[in-house]
Amino acid sequence: MRQLLLRPGAEELNYEIRGIVKKARQIEALGYPMTWENIGDPIQKHNHVPDWMKAIIADLLKEDKTYGYADSKGVLETRKFLANINNEKGGTQITAEDILFFNGLGDAIAKLYQFLIPTARIIGPSPAYSTHSSAEAAHANTAPITYKLDPDNQWLPDMEDLYMKVKYNPSIVGILIINPDNPTGMVYPKEVLEGFVKIADEFSLLLIADEIYQNITYNGIKAVALAEVIGSRPAISLKGISKEFPWPGARCGWMEFYNRESSKEFAKLCQTLENAKMIEVCSTILPQLAIPRIMSHPEYQAYREQANAQIGKRSDWMREILGGIEGIKFNPTQGAFYNTIVFDEKLLTPNQTLPIEDERLQQLLDSWLSDPEMPLDKRFVYYLLASERICVVPISSFCSDLRGFRVTLLEENEAVFKDTFERLGVAIGTYLAS
Repeated sequence: MRQLLLRPGAEELNYEIRGIVKKARQIEALGYPMTWENIGDPIQKHNHVPDWMKAIIADLLKEDKTYGYADSKGVLETRKFLANINNEKGGTQITAEDILFFNGLGDAIAKLYQFLIPTARIIGPSPAYSTHSSAEAAHANTAPITYKLDPDNQWLPDMEDLYMKVKYNPSIVGILIINPDNPTGMVYPKEVLEGFVKIADEFSLLLIADEIYQNITYNGIKAVALAEVIGSRPAISLKGISKEFPWPGARCGWMEFYNRESSKEFAKLCQTLENAKMIEVCSTILPQLAIPRIMSHPEYQAYREQANAQIGKRSDWMREILGGIEGIKFNPTQGAFYNTIVFDEKLLTPNQTLPIEDERLQQLLDSWLSDPEMPLDKRFVYYLLASERICVVPISSFCSDLRGFRVTLLEENEAVFKDTFERLGVAIGTYLAS
């Protein structure tokens, strides 16, 4: 080409959660069934969308307005409905004008980082959800800046690590919080959220909270919303329906802007995001129209409580199966539907193996292991693919120096769920002992 095509930083975009699927598909092509634990898609894991919810969507399809444009910010009635839900919590108050819809949170996250100047950095948690970390790295054309989540302290953030990084890096303009957290399943206690606000106050930072799993908690744990603790600080909450309804294919998410007039720079950012959506015209209208009808339906609360209870039960099963295995750090999940399991790195070597009976699988595996710099957790993940046909994601792909892997708690079939994690537990022991 006569000119370079990619802008600096574009090559930082990476999504191992789906990238590993290419290798799993190679195994499927040899006639083997695959157990998918790589992605948080409730539908793929046999979650049933309630009939009453389907009826609402079917009825909307009979209405002509469903086929038109929405307001650029999103359907006004839906934005009023969501603003009211936030305001009922008693924290920072918003109006419909403070809500902006996107075609899924992936779209919202990409737009957010797109309009920040490259020198403005958002520090986020590590392990990091790769949609955030890769978008931030791409916009800055360098590696993401992260604070540590501690597997020896229930995955709670190392606040001293965060404070020191913010203090000595003036390019940091904001802090990202994922609550409940993906990939660890941790839920921030209120006092920890207040600690984030204190740091943001001291250094005049923007707070960003990915709260898409806010209503997916269990076993006695409740999530505190960012709006309940921020006071007058400028902040953005990222929310959506993909996991909660569940309707990931709707690609429907939104931003809530808090205290947008508290900072001229923040007000300009909010306005720019709204202008960008106007140029795009609007986001998909059908799921927006469905939100108030679904969330105000008399069966919705009971549906969500039952679904959460089932995830909590699976969390207990996972703890019973994996919690006592030597050589790993295991923390029970509290929210969302993921668990991150970390190896004792002293026990990992580049020579460990799992038995592979099919020579074709061994040849595939050998081709995957050709990189001598491959992180040792990715090596385990590839062996697990070839030996047990279980697809998980290495934690080294979540912008982390830790070595482990992420799984989901989505499988509805109890026998399949227990069989998957019993096989996984045996594989961990066999691999570490080899």
